[in-house]
Amino acid sequence: MSDPLPKKILVANRAEIAVRVIRACHELGLPVVAVYSEADRQGLHVRYADEAVALGESEPLKSYLDQDKILDAARRTGATAVHPGYGFLAENAVFARRCADEGLIFIGPTPECMEAMGDKIRARESMKAVGVPLIPGCEAVTRDTLADAARGVGYPLMLKASAGGGGKGIRAVREEAELLSAFERAEGEARTAFGDATIYMERLLENPHHIEVQILGDDHGNVIHLFERECSVQRRHQKVIEEAPSPFMTDALRSAMGEAAVKAARAIGYTGAGTVEFLVDHDRSFYFLEVNTRLQVEHPITEMITGVDLVREQIRVASGQSLSVTETDLSISGHAIEARICAEDPENGFLPSVGTVDALAVPGGPGVRLDSALYPGLEVSLFYDSLLAKLVCWGRDREEALVRMRQALAEFRVADLKTNIAYLGRVLRDEEFVAGTYDTGILERMSPAAPPEGVLEAAAIVATLVAHQSAGERATRSVAGAGMDPWKLAGRRRGVGDDR
Repeated sequence: MSDPLPKKILVANRAEIAVRVIRACHELGLPVVAVYSEADRQGLHVRYADEAVALGESEPLKSYLDQDKILDAARRTGATAVHPGYGFLAENAVFARRCADEGLIFIGPTPECMEAMGDKIRARESMKAVGVPLIPGCEAVTRDTLADAARGVGYPLMLKASAGGGGKGIRAVREEAELLSAFERAEGEARTAFGDATIYMERLLENPHHIEVQILGDDHGNVIHLFERECSVQRRHQKVIEEAPSPFMTDALRSAMGEAAVKAARAIGYTGAGTVEFLVDHDRSFYFLEVNTRLQVEHPITEMITGVDLVREQIRVASGQSLSVTETDLSISGHAIEARICAEDPENGFLPSVGTVDALAVPGGPGVRLDSALYPGLEVSLFYDSLLAKLVCWGRDREEALVRMRQALAEFRVADLKTNIAYLGRVLRDEEFVAGTYDTGILERMSPAAPPEGVLEAAAIVATLVAHQSAGERATRSVAGAGMDPWKLAGRRRGVGDDR
């Protein structure tokens, strides 16, 4: 007899990923607890859950990143498991351990896996031990060893934060004159973003392909891969468009990369859903980049080509059950593309956009999937990531998927808010993208130069200060102006902790 599923799951996240997890839970017949900040009082994830707990202020550190508040919400509602989604606490080993101490199931890998892969230097050492290919590099450089290490690795090179992620603490260096200043900036950014200033060094691959392999593991020794995703359309190391399978892939390369990904997962005893990321040179030599110990933003395209619900598998595995599929059960069916719809202004250096969604028209039709938390009246602030929705289109082949994606973007309207929808349409019509020959340099080749980084940083700081000053006023205005209790809209009782 298989282990029972959790009795009640708390989703420790917000917006589209919280909605995605809630839907999977409801399909399994499991009640769900949502948590929300002041800015998210009327969020779709709050409305769709069975219960909801207010966390307080809008700032992430005082809401979605406050472990004490999350655990208290679980205790108060009788939740028996926590799904962290991605971002926030999803890769926080301390939080995973605290969940276990509270008797809660953490729906994700073990804290030990997170620690092993969260430290990029340790991760490189683990992969080297089992023969997974690595980019030539040097671990843990300091100001004193920097110059000698750079000469050993060779230019151009990359400086990377050992505790890094999300494109933070990364600097490209093409010549020795740039080395020290780049190191100081990477070190400072790493210290601020992660509380760990450790920097390591790798040879810079010029415009490689960024290809990742989805993995699943359970506590019964089963580890499988669910093929690859092409993630080379990136801006400042942030993914913009992904597709599966990769148009750059060959059968031989897919087999080799899948085998390497499984080997990497077994090396650290991986359980649950994760992703092994690789850089692939133009000669199709591939090198380990990192393991993301969580569900990826782009997981829907893998679901579309395999028919496997990755969130359901996460819940099953965390409950002690075996994977529902084996490697021999899997095959690639068709082609899927995902475009990230963000609140940003491509005509103004991709500065974050804030405001109210006054009107909304969403696409549909065969093969179209929209993972979203958008609704008319949504207040978009600078407190959180700019991602509004993920538009996914499936086709019997890449050409059909592309046609559907272009049509879906043409139908998508978000007023009155600046978004990147038109920009995504431009990318999808770029000759390199259409031909499937693009690499990580595609956006630099097709786009005008962005404003200097310092300008963007200064503008973001000013915008954040403005958002902090007016957040309370906006929240009060939106609730008063709605004219209706969102809990009545949702058709259910008020949530625990709702003070309205």
